Amino acid sequence: MEISGQAVLLRVFVGESDKLGHAPLYEVIVKQARDADLAGATVLKGVLGFGATARIRTQKILDLSSDLPMVVEIVDQEDKIAAFQTVLSGLFEKAGCGGLVTLENIRIVHYLPAR
Repeated sequence: MEISGQAVLLRVFVGESDKLGHAPLYEVIVKQARDADLAGATVLKGVLGFGATARIRTQKILDLSSDLPMVVEIVDQEDKIAAFQTVLSGLFEKAGCGGLVTLENIRIVHYLPAR
């Protein structure tokens, strides 16, 4: 699959301890994105952050948190991302946790699978 031009970046902010069943929510989101045949997904682990509760979460030794911020970034064409948002809403509902989802219009300059 080759993609170029205008696309959408879907960003999902969750906590490291958010689960769906026994699996981390961020992992379930990535697997669902792959099953939806989206172009790609990456999970980034934050070292410091806070959300709606305003509680600082950090990886400092003295304040070791088991709930660090996690960001899942998914890129694809707008129609495919729009369809995936329904799946994502269902995952949040089943997990019963909070989070933040954002969308950005982007321009892909290079996306080509390795040969």
